[in-house]
Amino acid sequence: MKPVNIGLLGLGTVGQGVVTILARNAAEIQRRTGRIITVTHAAVRNQGKAEALNMGIEITTDADSLVTHPDIQIVCEAMGGDDPALRLLHAAVDNGKHVITANKALIAVHGNELIAKAHEQGVCVAYESSVAGGIPIIKALREGLAANRIDWLAGIINGTGNFVLSEMAEKGRSFDDVLAEAQALGYAEADPTFDVEGIDAAHKLTIMASVAFGMPLQFDGVYTEGISKVSREDVEFAEELGYRIKHLGVARRRGDGVELRVHPTLIPERRLLANVNGVMNAVLVHGDAVGPTLYYGAGAGSEPTGSSLVADIIDVVRGIDADPRHRVPSLGFQLAALEPQVILNTPDYESAFYLRLHALDQPGVLANVTSIFGDLGISIEAILQKEPADNNADSNDADQAQVVPIILLTRRVREGLVEQAIERVETLDTITQPITRIRVESL
Repeated sequence: MKPVNIGLLGLGTVGQGVVTILARNAAEIQRRTGRIITVTHAAVRNQGKAEALNMGIEITTDADSLVTHPDIQIVCEAMGGDDPALRLLHAAVDNGKHVITANKALIAVHGNELIAKAHEQGVCVAYESSVAGGIPIIKALREGLAANRIDWLAGIINGTGNFVLSEMAEKGRSFDDVLAEAQALGYAEADPTFDVEGIDAAHKLTIMASVAFGMPLQFDGVYTEGISKVSREDVEFAEELGYRIKHLGVARRRGDGVELRVHPTLIPERRLLANVNGVMNAVLVHGDAVGPTLYYGAGAGSEPTGSSLVADIIDVVRGIDADPRHRVPSLGFQLAALEPQVILNTPDYESAFYLRLHALDQPGVLANVTSIFGDLGISIEAILQKEPADNNADSNDADQAQVVPIILLTRRVREGLVEQAIERVETLDTITQPITRIRVESL
């Protein structure tokens, strides 16, 4: 059978991983597909730098010529960003090319239109490498768990954020200190906003939720909260209560809609997700038939991400001559069968909560606080009150009450009720600072 030629858009970390894997495992891949697969062209910004890699590929700075090249059957995008990546992938599809991308933002925000166009043209859009690096979570959701109704999924899907929280927990370091090290190690960008504020994780959650629940990609519906406000104090209190703080993406299907949320989360320390540390990723998926299943591995890197991209190449090559109606749908469900879902707002979310208060150390303070929660029907699971620090009081005023931290753990409750409780508690004269709120999931 004729060889299949690949054109790469970008020859950076991921692109180089793709070329390396295809060359090193060429015989094995040919056994799996019955075809020789070769990267023949790469479009780059810096031609001299790419040619210096000596990868045996024709290098060009004219990406438009690559996506229209008559000898290329599959275009793989590993350049990132919207422009020109989105335009180029649309052009590739218009020219009858199958497209594969590692660009999670592009798929999360623009994937519906790209996939619809590919469906019309009878070509594939594949994007395994856009979520969780080397973990084959899209294939697991789309194919391995196809017999199941997916109830919920929760994942640690950003290695930078997980590295920061792991170091804070294991070594008692501050957020700013660990973030600076993550940048020095290359785990975080010079501008780490996408990682630490949850945007990267929200892109990935959007994609997983669409495949899991059979709904269009809805990035705008994801509630997104980062980890920059998680303090060392919260990490220590959580551990004292038997929890660890992780940055989770959670998608949950309910009778009244779907929760899509990214935020710091307390997880019981005995749970598997609580023990995923460093830059590793993990996704826990609950299906109605199989129950919970966990997928763990490297969430980034040249060869882990390249592994997922090459796996997509293999899938596309296996079905390259098949009737498009017989291929696995890009989002796991037939395009016409995708069902828009009601995306719930934060007041309708349900979880337990960790609340940290700073209160004056006076009689009756705790009773006043708990009565507010009781009036709203919110059950308290645990209370932790710390002793005041020796230097907490004003030494010139013996009558000045000291300030103490009080930690409350609620039972599972609708978030709107917790917001009402926080508003009422913060009006008390004995509460000295805004209340810190972190969601709790038992998973």
